[in-house]
Amino acid sequence: MPQLPAPDYPADVRARLEADARQVIGRYPDSRSALLPLLHLVQAEEGYVTRTGVRFCAEQLGLTTAEVTAVATFYTMYRRKPSGDYQVGVCTNTLCAVLGGDAIFDALKTHLGVENGETTGDGKVTLEHIECNAACDFAPVVMVNWEFFDNQTVESAKRLVDDLRAGRTVEPTRGAPLCTYRETSRILAGFPDERPGAVEAGGGAGHASLAGLRLAKGETGPARVGPPRGAPPLGERPPEHPSSHDAPQPTSASDPEHPSGPVTGTTEEGEG
Repeated sequence: MPQLPAPDYPADVRARLEADARQVIGRYPDSRSALLPLLHLVQAEEGYVTRTGVRFCAEQLGLTTAEVTAVATFYTMYRRKPSGDYQVGVCTNTLCAVLGGDAIFDALKTHLGVENGETTGDGKVTLEHIECNAACDFAPVVMVNWEFFDNQTVESAKRLVDDLRAGRTVEPTRGAPLCTYRETSRILAGFPDERPGAVEAGGGAGHASLAGLRLAKGETGPARVGPPRGAPPLGERPPEHPSSHDAPQPTSASDPEHPSGPVTGTTEEGEG
């Protein structure tokens, strides 16, 4: 059955959101550019982007609901179903994964009784894996509403979610104090961050991440002596089995045991 048009916000809520939307839209020479912050604005209202929120954004910007939905479904920061007060994201990209991220994510799924993208029954925590938190210096990393919790272990991650669910104060490793997901969404919409000390809070990258920047600025560190690139260390034999990036692959033209032969006829669409 086709869905009926999305219901509107109550009159008082709509009036408040319209005032906020005018502020957001006024920042851009082209009103369509305000779509991303407007989606954060409606997400701050209900905790996720509802059909009502999509309708509101479309009406404010003169877009179709299909155009708004296409954007809302593209970016993972927009939730499409009810979510918890705290979005707990576990980095499972390469470095975090091998240092314990995969184990943390699996342990939290069992501990919380949820799968990826699901929310605990008390509505407190939504768990999801994240491809990269851009904090490899501090791996494995967990983020709560986009605030960093560095150098986590299975046990520390369990304590973290338990504290969140119990309403205990939780302090990020670096960066601004923690707030709820709705409050985070309103800040991302471009409204003032009213958390005490949030604007002044630090939390930059670690030493390894900044090494390239220091070199670009002409700064130097202690020299390290190593073998020439591509040469094995003195006294060591080269590896017997090169990586798949170096070794000829079966059926490759470079493999004499599997010659591809001359190319004849149509080999690619549109080529003869």
